[in-house]
Amino acid sequence: MVPLNATVPLALLCGILIGLGAWIALSALPRIGRPSLAERVAPYVADVSGEARSMLARRTSDPSPVFGVVVGPVLRRLRGIAVSWLGGPETVARRLRQAGSNATVERFRAEQLAWGATAFAAAVLLELFAPGFETLPTPVRILAPLLAAAVGVLARDWALQRSAARRLARISEELPTVLEFLTLSLTAGEGMLDALRRIARIGSGELPQEFKAVVAAVGTGVPLADAITTFRDELDHPALSRALDQVLGALDRGAPLATVLASQAGDARDQAKRTIIELAGRKEIAMLVPLVFLILPVTIAFALLPGYLVLQTGF
Repeated sequence: MVPLNATVPLALLCGILIGLGAWIALSALPRIGRPSLAERVAPYVADVSGEARSMLARRTSDPSPVFGVVVGPVLRRLRGIAVSWLGGPETVARRLRQAGSNATVERFRAEQLAWGATAFAAAVLLELFAPGFETLPTPVRILAPLLAAAVGVLARDWALQRSAARRLARISEELPTVLEFLTLSLTAGEGMLDALRRIARIGSGELPQEFKAVVAAVGTGVPLADAITTFRDELDHPALSRALDQVLGALDRGAPLATVLASQAGDARDQAKRTIIELAGRKEIAMLVPLVFLILPVTIAFALLPGYLVLQTGF
C-alpha cells in the first residue's frame, strides 16, 4: 500500500483539476458529424413544442452545472466569511472616508492583495533559506505561506480600522469646541453657511477640514441641507450625526440654531467627560497588571529572600 503522506492528496487534487479542465475543454469543442433531423428542426418549433425546447436546453456534456452545484455553496460561504472579516464594499468605503483617505475601494483591495503577496513571499523565502524549517512537517510548510498571506490581508484591514478609529477620536475631541464656535458665530448674527465658512477658514483639525468640504460643495450649487446630510451619512460619527440631525431639523422648522447648537455642545462636553471617566477606569484596571505580576513578586522576593538565605546558612 502507498503511504498516505502530503503528496497523495496533492496529486489527487491536481488530477481532479486536470480532469475537470479537460472535460470543460472537450465539451466546448464542436460536435463531429451531421446533426439529426430533429435537432435541425427544433430551433424553428421551439415556441410551440416543449420537447424541442428541452432538446435545445439539454447539454449533457457540460460540467458547469454540476461544478456550480458542488462548488457554489462553498464559494458563497467563503464569500460570507470574507465579508464578515474584511467588510463589504460599503464598509470599506465608510472606513476609508472615516480615515480621511482619498483611496477607492479597488485601490484598498489592491493594497490588501499586495500585503498578502508580500507576506506569502516572505514566508516562502523564510522556508527556503532559513535554517531549521526543513525539519517541520510537510503540511505545516504548505500551510505556513497561506496563513502568512491571510495575516497580511487582515493586517491591512486592521491598519485601516485603527486609522479610522483614531481620526474619529480626534473628531470627538474637536466636536464640543467646534459647536461652541458655531454657536458664538450664530449669536453674533451670522448665518449657518457663513459660520461654517468662518470655521473652515480659521480652524485647524479634522472637523474644520470636513466643514471646508461642505462649504466647497455648497459653492458648487449643492443645497446646504443636502451637503450636511451627505457629510453626516458618509462620516457616520454618532455624536456628530446627532448634532447635525438637530441642525437639519432646525433648518427645516426655522428654529433658532444658536440654542440648538448650544445644547448639542453641552451634550458633547458631557459625552467627553463620560468617555474620559470610562477610559480612566480601563486604565486603572490595566495598571494592576504590572503591579500584580511585576512589582509585587519583586517586593516579596526582596522581603523573603534574605530570611531564606539566613535560614539556609544557619541550619
